[in-house]
Amino acid sequence: MTERGFTVRALGEIAIRCIDHSAMVAFYRDVIGLAPMRDPQDAPIAFFRIADGFEGHTAVLALFRHDIEGAGRAGANDQPPATGPGSSLHHIALSLPWKEQDAVIAWYEELGRDYQVETFDWVGWRGVFTFDPDGNTVELVAKDPSWKGSTA
Repeated sequence: MTERGFTVRALGEIAIRCIDHSAMVAFYRDVIGLAPMRDPQDAPIAFFRIADGFEGHTAVLALFRHDIEGAGRAGANDQPPATGPGSSLHHIALSLPWKEQDAVIAWYEELGRDYQVETFDWVGWRGVFTFDPDGNTVELVAKDPSWKGSTA
């Protein structure tokens, strides 16, 4: 086998086919706090900035209406996609600083959102999990700065 010649450095985009596009846009903008890259009003695809990316490509969350064709020959479908256990998507994890996780919990409490906190001691991570309007699991994850173990 020949050498591959490249190494992936970062996640560029997460794209989700939405059942309820308007509710999904509102959730990721108003609950999670992602900034739209342009006005998503009535657009079939809404782009949200997650963070600075790698070499000029911003890390993005793209929300597609399920009935439109997407990039990479991703076809449209008249039927909404499956979510939760029926979907191939397990969950989306978005990173934030450890010191902000208490604010996430307080925000979810204020909004009356269901959530769950899980720790992953083997790697020093803690995730705060909730569900978006389409039923996808969304995790806001942070690494404990006091964790002493192998780097991951």
